[in-house]
Amino acid sequence: MVLKTFGWSFAVTALGLAAAVFYGGWTGFGIVAILSILEISLSFDNAVVNAGILKKMSAFWQKIFLTVGVLIAVFGMRLVFPVVIVAITAGIGPVEAVDLALNDKDMYQQLVTDAHPAIAAFGGMFLLMIFLDFIFEDRDIKWLAWLERPLAKLGKIDMLSACIALIALLITSMTFAANAHQHGGAHVDKAQTVLVSGIAGLITYMIVGGLSGYFENRLEEEEEAEHEAEEEAKKSGKPVSAVVMAGKAAFFMFLYLEVLDASFSFDGVIGAFAITNDIVLMALGLGIGAMYVRSLTVYLVRQGTLDDYVYLEHGAHYAIGALAVILLVTIQYEIHEVITGLVGVVLIAWSFWSSVRRNKRLEREGSTAEA
Repeated sequence: MVLKTFGWSFAVTALGLAAAVFYGGWTGFGIVAILSILEISLSFDNAVVNAGILKKMSAFWQKIFLTVGVLIAVFGMRLVFPVVIVAITAGIGPVEAVDLALNDKDMYQQLVTDAHPAIAAFGGMFLLMIFLDFIFEDRDIKWLAWLERPLAKLGKIDMLSACIALIALLITSMTFAANAHQHGGAHVDKAQTVLVSGIAGLITYMIVGGLSGYFENRLEEEEEAEHEAEEEAKKSGKPVSAVVMAGKAAFFMFLYLEVLDASFSFDGVIGAFAITNDIVLMALGLGIGAMYVRSLTVYLVRQGTLDDYVYLEHGAHYAIGALAVILLVTIQYEIHEVITGLVGVVLIAWSFWSSVRRNKRLEREGSTAEA
């Protein structure tokens, strides 16, 4: 089971580390290994949230997530994305951006650092909306009941999540602008960029999340319709339209997963510059880490871990909320990657421990009832 799920990750690790030695010697090997660990530690909460969505998808789409999805995650977000960001923010062509990444690494790092406020605003808003929509939803199972009960009541107010997110964005951009004025106004234009990027993150969440949620709600009905249509197709020999609908539902859920992964990867990409500004080593290290996160997601789904440890999903969403706040704070202040990673790990470990305690309590109550 472990080899079947993590086989691709092991293979990518071996190839990635070999390529690192070939490209940068044993120093390159060490940097790639550290970056892999960094990515896994920062993205464990990503795997838990992904698993909650992926368990509703078929085995086919789980394979797509592990194959096509990995190409998007590794090459798209960890290699192409930083180059595209540099090209856009610096107003240069993609070829020039690649040339900078390979031949003028210090300038490339500076340009990516300059683009950080826009990246953090977009990713922070997207993740904040995920967290807010989670905590404002009334759930049968509550982890921190003293907090989640009143928040669920507040959640009955329409558009509350969007209002709170926009208020957070306004405070962030206004604080950034005020500090820019105090320091000579060098970053006043960037304050506007932060506002626009944050709104773009909110719009992206609403479009992709809204579509995936719509199709997710209809998925069960479509599966029933598909079954009925298949019976009719056997008699008539005509193609079944319900299959297209089910495929559309899975596609939008897959798209939502990819945007979610992209938002999670922002802190990893930015944090990687604290270790190296070599784009090749960065792509190798973060790519290996991203592969393990994906394998871990599938492992959690196939083992039914989220069903056995019911508070894990809660812990992961609280970690998302913490990461969203951290991303927005890093627009103005520097926060070490170790803190970012530890916050997520602590929240998930706490939720896991709470789940274990709950399971033991239920076992005791079951034994008492039988006696």
